[in-house]
Amino acid sequence: MRTSVDCVPCFMDQALRAARMASDDPSVHEEVVRAVSARVADFDLSKSPPEMGRVIHDIVRRTTGDTDPYAGVKRAYTQAALELLPELEQLSEASDDRLETAVRIAIAGNIIDLGSNPDLRPDSLRRSLESALDAPLDAAGLERLRELAGSAEDILYIGDNAGETVFDRVLLRELAAERVTYAVRGRPVINDATRDDAEAAGLGELVRIIDNGWDVPGTILSQAGDAFRDLFDRADLVIAKGQGNYETLSGVSREVVFLLRVKCPVIAR
Repeated sequence: MRTSVDCVPCFMDQALRAARMASDDPSVHEEVVRAVSARVADFDLSKSPPEMGRVIHDIVRRTTGDTDPYAGVKRAYTQAALELLPELEQLSEASDDRLETAVRIAIAGNIIDLGSNPDLRPDSLRRSLESALDAPLDAAGLERLRELAGSAEDILYIGDNAGETVFDRVLLRELAAERVTYAVRGRPVINDATRDDAEAAGLGELVRIIDNGWDVPGTILSQAGDAFRDLFDRADLVIAKGQGNYETLSGVSREVVFLLRVKCPVIAR
């Protein structure tokens, strides 16, 4: 999807927040904001928001010298989610419709998005879970997922954020994890999950992990690695988590199942 003008204030806010996470120096914050302002002014709005997100966070990393400003936050949310994991697994196991409950749990984890939800706190995860268990869900979409999952031999599951990866574990087991390859970002960007973050969530014990070779907070096929693109093309089922993946993959030619929480009015529309 193309970038809305409504996204521009969010770009600036995200840049300043990331700069403050990476450095305590106000002069560095100013340098980041000025550099991002110049790039935003020239940004092609026909491109997707995650493409601008990559530019923003590249500026933050180069200006501050911090290659992963969100590293500590990612560890904290992964740990908080792991503490909830026994409860998540129990909910799924006790459900009359284990797939639907696992899908709802996976969607609940998508609240851990510090690009669009900066005020989130680890103790908010339980509230997100409770609301996701009762929220309206696309019934036709769920049945299509059930149909595809029933016959799929190769499943590509494109992850989103660190910590959210733990919530995904419940759905991965329900899908039969041995059929699943779990994709992460190639390098750190915002709090999106990398291979290290997925391993910290215990996913390496369940599924094969692959990275897309890039640091966009979404999935841009033209910039992804060859192994990822090959798997995307040949998988029987592709599941993509989160707004960033929706923003970058919603126009692709193949069928994709999107699991996300809507966290901004642009996506809501």
